Order: sequence, then C-alpha cells, then structure tokens
Amino acid sequence: MLSRTFTIPVRVYIEDTDAGGIVYYANYLRYMERARTDWLREAGVDLVAWQYERKRMFVVHSVALRYRLPARYNDLLAVTATLVRDRRVSLELEQQVRRGDELLVSGSVELACVDPGTLKPAAIPSTILEAIASGD
Repeated sequence: MLSRTFTIPVRVYIEDTDAGGIVYYANYLRYMERARTDWLREAGVDLVAWQYERKRMFVVHSVALRYRLPARYNDLLAVTATLVRDRRVSLELEQQVRRGDELLVSGSVELACVDPGTLKPAAIPSTILEAIASGD
C-alpha cells in the first residue's frame, strides 16, 4: 500500500473564486481530483488507456469534506492525496488542501473501480495495485 503523501501545487485564479473573493467550495473537489489523477499518473497508471484497453475505470463513490479556512485569489496551495486503504474494488484516500502550514480543507474520497460499459463494480487489476504499491 502506498504510504507516502503525493502533493501538487495549485495556484488560485480569479475564475476559482466566488463573489466574495474566496475559492468557491466545489472547486476544492477539482483540486483534489487533479491530485488523485497526477498521483495515479506518477505511479504509471494511464487512466485513458486503462479504461479502453483494460475495461476498468474509477468513479467517485463517496466524498466527505471539512472546510476550515478559505483560500483566496492568487494563493499558492498544496493539495495532497494519501492512500489509506485498498480493497478488491475500491480505494480510499485522505486528501488535504494547505496554504503553507495552514490546513484549509480536509477530506476523504472513496473511488470505486467499475466496468465502463456496465458501470458495475469490477476488481481492480493486480497490475494497477502493483503500480500503486511500487510508487513508494
């Protein structure tokens, strides 16, 4: 299991903010999606090829977020993804959005592996689990 934390930088642009000048709450989900996608890419998992060649894809099964402090225009954020559990058909990740030492948002995301044709649960191929594990 991947024990390290994967981090990407995200700059807040004006398009990310609401009328009050703070990051619109749903945009944190976009930032977290980017971190998860880049984490898998770094582990060698090509999600597009995996979907079409291996007939598997990940979908968000559940997500829970806790908002602590707002991010604002031009902030440089660090968005993390840490795998905390892998199961036969799902992965659970803990994610955070930080500005320096300040924790802004924390959350957990469960990704379900499904067959893209039927959208029914499907086992995560061992090659994917091995790629994730070797990403340490």
